[in-house]
Amino acid sequence: MPTDACLTNFARRDWLTDGPLNDVVAPYIEALRNQRYPDHTIRAYLGGLAHFSHWIKTDEIRMSRLDAALIKRFLHDHLPACTCPAPCYPSAASSGAALRHMLRLLPGDPSAATLTDPVAVELERFGEYLSNICGLAPVTRDRRVHHVGTFLVREFGVSTPVIAQLSAARLDTFFAELSSHLRPSSLRVVGNSLRSYFRYRALLGESTAALAASLPRIADWRRTTLPKVLADAELDAFLKAFDRADPVGLRDYAIARCLLDLGLRGHEVTYLTLESVDWRSATLTISSTKSKRVQQLPLPESTGEAIAQYLRRGRPQTVNRALFVRHRAPFDKPLGVPAIRNSMNRAFVRCGLSDRFCNTHVLRRTMATHLQRSGASVKEIADFLRHQSLDTANSYARVDLEGLRAVALPWPGSRS
Repeated sequence: MPTDACLTNFARRDWLTDGPLNDVVAPYIEALRNQRYPDHTIRAYLGGLAHFSHWIKTDEIRMSRLDAALIKRFLHDHLPACTCPAPCYPSAASSGAALRHMLRLLPGDPSAATLTDPVAVELERFGEYLSNICGLAPVTRDRRVHHVGTFLVREFGVSTPVIAQLSAARLDTFFAELSSHLRPSSLRVVGNSLRSYFRYRALLGESTAALAASLPRIADWRRTTLPKVLADAELDAFLKAFDRADPVGLRDYAIARCLLDLGLRGHEVTYLTLESVDWRSATLTISSTKSKRVQQLPLPESTGEAIAQYLRRGRPQTVNRALFVRHRAPFDKPLGVPAIRNSMNRAFVRCGLSDRFCNTHVLRRTMATHLQRSGASVKEIADFLRHQSLDTANSYARVDLEGLRAVALPWPGSRS
């Protein structure tokens, strides 16, 4: 056991020394220090590690089973009903972060284990198809794999999935069961996941057209309302909510300009690098779009100025080439999508708009609405937003109320 300062007077040191994770503690502390985590955070993470170690020892769990599934079981099953002697560091958020760090230190990649379950093998191949052929983002891919996995396990258990055994009646029964606890919007997502899976099996030469046609079409009531966007006064208040005398404020303001001026998605901002900006030609290269295509966008003056101010006065010293990096531990890492979302949400709170707006996509919609009001066509909006289908951008045509009034027929019996 190391004699690191973080372990001095550590309340549950015995849970680490006498537990199965004793050999992990030294490299664990070293890894956190290399990422410049402060001592109080390391101590909190060690508390979560000690609690996990005590649970493994008490329940006599074999170390060979130490993987993400076991961590999930600890967080979701043990912590809510924990009866371990105090102090036992019961925070799920802190423990989850601590154990994710620990998982990276274990020898070998738990996700690289050989799959023997036929359904697991099928889902692995389907996931590769979604990533490599369809170019889906990891979150979307994992959600579709999860939905398809739920369906396949229900229908085939641990046997090899045979599409020829499926029928419209079995699909109806599956969705009838889901409808008892899922909202229509969630049912629509499940239907899209299964539709994607049937397309994948069709590429393998199987006949799935009848099954795809049997999937229920759930009404999308979102299209009955106008997109929620920031008004001009609200947009001005939002942009003034960033403290540009502070390095973090400079960074968040530059991110907001990327979201507003260019309509970037959160994950597209995450993958911007110093090389993405071509100052001479005033262009921004995006390499991590949803379609997996490299695209160039013009760099507006307001966006370029915000980025330049951040690079000159706000960006910390780092070896990472990401454009927007973390200003707190772990250092030398790009800013993640959750952090970008949180920074925008904090700005909405500061300007008093948090009751109406949240997340980053409202900024993208606001940019698209401004394009429409300036006279841009739906095709031009779709191109700028990098939509592959015009149907996705059609919602912005409904924002042009004056244009719609000009072409609308008078109501029968009304005064013309």
